[in-house]
Amino acid sequence: MTLKLRPLGDRVVVEPLEQEERTESGLYIPETAKEKPQKGTVLAVGAGRRDEDGERIPMDVEVGQNVLFAKYGGTEVKIDGKKLLILKESDILAILDA
Repeated sequence: MTLKLRPLGDRVVVEPLEQEERTESGLYIPETAKEKPQKGTVLAVGAGRRDEDGERIPMDVEVGQNVLFAKYGGTEVKIDGKKLLILKESDILAILDA
């Protein structure tokens, strides 16, 4: 997928991993009862923030990594029919290793 969105500074574009539609026992979960996702895949990364001297501080995350992020962090946007989140790097809590 070619992303037509380039984050600035220390921002990251993440595609949230949606929850299962059904429980293990087979019950369907309505959209209103689903919890907000907290895991996602990094689609784009900004250049990093600048320190007091104007030097760039490199980002800790890379495109393609799966991450765990703050439940209500970031801004939700819809691009090409996909729900995406734009987060500050500080909203990312951890990188999930495979």
